[in-house]
Amino acid sequence: MGDLLNELIMKGTSPYHVGNEIYAALISDEKLGYQSLDMTSSWKIEEGGKYVVCLDSTMIAFRVPKDRNKMLPDEMGAPNACIKITASHIDYPGFRIKADPDMTDGSYVMLDTEVYGGPIDSTWLDRPLGVAGLVTVDSGDPYRVGKILYDSERPLLTIPNLAIHMDRDTNKGKTFNRQTQLVPLFTASEDEESFLDFLASEIGVERDRILSWDLCVYNAEEPQRIGRDYEMLSAPRIDNLSSVAACLSSMLREDEATSLEIAAFFNHEEIGSTTKEGADSDLLSDVITRIYESLGFTPAERSRAIYDGYLLSVDVAHAYHPNYKDKADPKNKPFLNKGFAIKEAFSQSYATDPVSIGILKGICHKENIPYQNYFNRSDIPGGHTLGVYVASHLPMRAADIGLPILAMHSARELCGMDDYLSMEQFIKAFYRS
Repeated sequence: MGDLLNELIMKGTSPYHVGNEIYAALISDEKLGYQSLDMTSSWKIEEGGKYVVCLDSTMIAFRVPKDRNKMLPDEMGAPNACIKITASHIDYPGFRIKADPDMTDGSYVMLDTEVYGGPIDSTWLDRPLGVAGLVTVDSGDPYRVGKILYDSERPLLTIPNLAIHMDRDTNKGKTFNRQTQLVPLFTASEDEESFLDFLASEIGVERDRILSWDLCVYNAEEPQRIGRDYEMLSAPRIDNLSSVAACLSSMLREDEATSLEIAAFFNHEEIGSTTKEGADSDLLSDVITRIYESLGFTPAERSRAIYDGYLLSVDVAHAYHPNYKDKADPKNKPFLNKGFAIKEAFSQSYATDPVSIGILKGICHKENIPYQNYFNRSDIPGGHTLGVYVASHLPMRAADIGLPILAMHSARELCGMDDYLSMEQFIKAFYRS
């Protein structure tokens, strides 16, 4: 149980590596029958076909039913969802290495970084940290830049804490200056080799060919099953690779699609989603348009299908924390291993409404899948998810669900394995329904 999740956590050390793992899982097994598409090429979509579209690190997989009529609303007005979408994100909070990173102080070389998203800063101290991401290199053609995926595959950096003897107030609550106090230590060796020299040697190119990079600093620790009965998972990047794994698992099914089934894996959720490959873009809408155009549907038919569709936004939820009881809603608070969470907010920070919830809970009751309700405390506003952004481009029924976790945005997070199983089971039932 959870093998796909463990593998994604270990190999998904940057959004680019997560995208690569998704692509490999879909394409490598010929029995699945997935074909690769490009947004700049013409498409020839076939009934019963399976496809995956890549835009940089963002991946969109879809399965087409053999009966094209299942991609349209029922003419008699019977309840349906002729487009079913799951949306999750592949990025996580942490640090990114800047373009000219070497900061020398005596024999120390530190790396200049920028904080990405909203990590819990203190949890990144004294960890074994790796480096992974995308490196672009000169190919001789400015519009065909070479791309190389890089992963140090070993701890390369660390951010050392300050000894308590030098800061007696450290346990009274401390904030860190992100420019001066959260700088990773790269080496303590006295030599002239820069990070650029090191990187060039690692990827096997001349240093002058390296043009740019998007390199993540990641927690290199392995996932661990913990608890009396090994019922919990302690690991980096549970947010949001747990959702990615559950959605990808459904795309690996061998049964036939009963509607147009789509799984979107977006980048840049942690920084607002307003990028070309983020959820708040026209990317997913364009993909749906091209699918319907390729199959000969009219714009009016596509529009009808969108309004009949159902979007499932899948991102982690806050589990009830026994050490911080006053941070949870008095009633609507999920516990670990009691089922996945249905996330609601009347402010619409979560894309959920009574009709959508009714459909979702109806599936759970039919399949005997455990779930829990989640609301933020009224005096502690929560964040947004992908759902509200996707639904603003695709006006369809929508709901937000997720895995209840503790220590969200920490360098290491905690979830219940039974909850992951219930969420994976529900997403498969959602597509089949």
